[in-house]
Amino acid sequence: MDALHPRLLVADFPACFAFYDAVLPPLLGAHRVQGAEWGPYAHWDVGEQAVLVLFDRAAMAGALGEEPPAPRGDMFVCRVADVDAAYALALRSGGTAVLPPADRPEWGATVRTAHLRDPEGRLIEFQSY
Repeated sequence: MDALHPRLLVADFPACFAFYDAVLPPLLGAHRVQGAEWGPYAHWDVGEQAVLVLFDRAAMAGALGEEPPAPRGDMFVCRVADVDAAYALALRSGGTAVLPPADRPEWGATVRTAHLRDPEGRLIEFQSY
């Protein structure tokens, strides 16, 4: 049973699908359970637990009988084994750099992070500790 999982409502489903399909398997060990680049839905699991769902923003609005919602202040955070490698993979896969990998002793003695944006501008943090 999936207790909690993020569902990102995206406007450019093909670009976001390609990005997350390229980075989630090697970084988190996720496998795609359902979906394809044309959408409107895709999800990835780690083991039997959902880790991320993408849903086309307009399709969700249609299901609700509303206008598509505006992008919101969301952020996707992933704990990874190697922040530098995760950041490099995400950039090669279409991400946009925000802050390169750096140690963050003010956040914790062994914390290392990197920040980038996915194809729709959503902030992503890779972290290790």
